[in-house]
Amino acid sequence: MQANALFSTGGWRIVGRFIALVAMVLAAGFAAPARAELEIDITSGNPTPIPIAITNFAGDNPNATQIGQNIAGVISANLERSGLFRPLEPAKFVQTPESLKTGVRFADWRLIQAQGLVTGTVTQSPDGRTRIEFRLFDVTAGQQVTGLAYTVQADGWRRVAHIISDAIYKRVTGEEGYFDTRIVYIAESGPALQRVKQLAIMDQDGQNHRFLTDGRVLVLTPRFSPSTQEITYLSYFNNRPRVYLFNIDTGRQEVLGDFPGMTFAPRFSPDGNKVIMSLATSGNSDIYSLDLRTRRQTQLTNHPGIDTSPSYSPDGNKVVFESDRGGTQQLYTMNADGSDVKRITFGQGRYGTPVWSPRGDLIAFTRLAGDKFYIGVIRPDGTGERLLTEAYHVEGPTWAPNGRVLMFFKERPSGQAGKQRQAKLYSIDLTGFNERQVLTPTDASDPAWSPLIP
Repeated sequence: MQANALFSTGGWRIVGRFIALVAMVLAAGFAAPARAELEIDITSGNPTPIPIAITNFAGDNPNATQIGQNIAGVISANLERSGLFRPLEPAKFVQTPESLKTGVRFADWRLIQAQGLVTGTVTQSPDGRTRIEFRLFDVTAGQQVTGLAYTVQADGWRRVAHIISDAIYKRVTGEEGYFDTRIVYIAESGPALQRVKQLAIMDQDGQNHRFLTDGRVLVLTPRFSPSTQEITYLSYFNNRPRVYLFNIDTGRQEVLGDFPGMTFAPRFSPDGNKVIMSLATSGNSDIYSLDLRTRRQTQLTNHPGIDTSPSYSPDGNKVVFESDRGGTQQLYTMNADGSDVKRITFGQGRYGTPVWSPRGDLIAFTRLAGDKFYIGVIRPDGTGERLLTEAYHVEGPTWAPNGRVLMFFKERPSGQAGKQRQAKLYSIDLTGFNERQVLTPTDASDPAWSPLIP
């Protein structure tokens, strides 16, 4: 019961207690699988959202009570956006947060068709530390299925709300959540011919937004490392493309190199020790890898066609890229050393910007067919192509770390005669039924989704 899990980031700590106890509750409560109702299969079709009641967390003083309300609001918004949960209206709740501390009246919660119930408490100590405790109940089975507690500074409540959201998501779906993550993107402002582009970052729900660059130089195509809170991005120094490495937590920035023939920032290998990129030399574009420790560069393709936009598979053994070597712009895979090149798309139109899923089972891409752009997915062997969304212009897919949700940007013409344009971020799940705009303070393009924050 005294087992601890320690999380650390950005100078503040989260201590989770009762993990051993939770494991025993899960094992005992679900010894008979037939009784378990609080589950959802997210691998088939468009699942019906689970009705779930998320109560305000009870506080031991007015400030703690407000924090408890805020936490419940963040959890509710996270789960609703996933498309897998339907938070019930608080006006229908049959117990107050205070009364829940003495016990759950499951029969009453069943009357409002709640299948899941989330409760919690917030207590504050004189030294400023805040203890946040939550429990998830299976209302149909009439039992607790998980529960954790965290101790943080008062301003750490929002991240705890994301961590709790991930715990609920995992318990119900069986897969990792994606709420305790960040998005880095290109913030755009100004007229079409004088566009200001800044590097910006925010939590996946749009909160904690800040700019990382001041807009005095052009920045493009940020990419997250899968192993650290570090990004690469492309910028122009004296009108020459230069790639930077930027550590988000420390603010440390270094120049990776000047690459005159580069148009997209490189992508990291799964272990974060290499990047892969496309470079144009003597008018020809090929794929190269760069060891970040030795700065040794290795050419992987050597073909008169244009090879670009490479992305590693999650095990690091394969690479997907786009190429016109077959006459049209299509997707290809190869081994990480450049051998065994195979074409995997054969549809009409052009395919580009492929990104391998963190799960390894799918590759996301952009497709231009006729006068429309599409975001789609395909298996690495070229089977099972599905188009998830279409628009005047959609591009730049990036995966959530659980491989179930994509983010991308969508452009629309605007202004007089369509001479201006609006660029906004959107997310969509693999069913293609849950497309949502991601709100940003300015126009936005080229999103990159972080791994779970360590």
